[in-house]
Amino acid sequence: MGLLPANSTASGSNSDTRMAGCLLIGIPGLEHLHIWLSIPLCTMYVAALAGNGILLCVILSQPSLHEPMYIFLSMLASTDVLLSTSTMPKALANFWLGSSHISFDGCLTQMFFIHFLFVADSAVLLAMAFDRYVAICSPLRYATILTSMVIGKIATATLTRSFIIMFPSIFLLKRLHYCRINIIAHTFCEHMGIARLSCSDISINVWYGLAAALLSTGLDIIFIIISYVHILRAVFRLPSPDARSKALNTCGSHVCVILLFYVPALFSVFAYRFGGRRIPRYVHILLANLYVVIPPMLNPIIYGVRTKQILKGAKEMFSNIIKESK
Repeated sequence: MGLLPANSTASGSNSDTRMAGCLLIGIPGLEHLHIWLSIPLCTMYVAALAGNGILLCVILSQPSLHEPMYIFLSMLASTDVLLSTSTMPKALANFWLGSSHISFDGCLTQMFFIHFLFVADSAVLLAMAFDRYVAICSPLRYATILTSMVIGKIATATLTRSFIIMFPSIFLLKRLHYCRINIIAHTFCEHMGIARLSCSDISINVWYGLAAALLSTGLDIIFIIISYVHILRAVFRLPSPDARSKALNTCGSHVCVILLFYVPALFSVFAYRFGGRRIPRYVHILLANLYVVIPPMLNPIIYGVRTKQILKGAKEMFSNIIKESK
């Protein structure tokens, strides 16, 4: 069955969109700039892959970095790579080759992994905030609290929570009846983009999406803020200015990464819901594309520049590679 145009008449047949698949038309209003936009997006994506790949190699290859803080950092790097990879290859294929078609099941799969990885990313940032809280507020108990078993349980809980939150969205989309309209004005599939192709009432999807965001990312933000309130209270009680400076510096990288992750995400959510027609649609879509490549690209740079152990580990790893190649 051929792809059907956006202005086709609605039909009660549930098989139209499911059999024909969907069309991801990219960034509406900026179609003439797709090739030019693909250049910075591709550059940032490659930089994100390279930066996070190096960061993972450094952490895995250096025994001195096999500590909770760096294990959580490796988890963040992994989710960042997967999040950008779940979106960018299809977007770039669309920009370069006009490959806009995606099967309905493929669209659901992409949607699931994008939201799953976003929730997992947020949970990893919460785990990193907990790590800094224990390190600064209970330094003598750090090794006994954050054991390998506890880190394993945190990683398992992170993945389990993301799965439990996002898996029902697949069934909420599959239960809907779809019209002949199969065009998604975006570069990738997301929950509400698919739901709006339906002829059915999608109010359950809207409320579920809002509840999922509040009960995952919303709670993570609250707990991170609480952690840093306790951290700052503990830091400013330290008697030595040098000790305070060192403690604040250890949290600086994490605070930068938190802001880099949540500020664009919250701006995108609020602009999408409350911006109305004042903010053009292409701004939302362009921001969404930048969001999945800029934080993954900058996170390794932030940690590499601000964390002496990472820099030292990278130098040792590259010096070992040079020695072995001679």
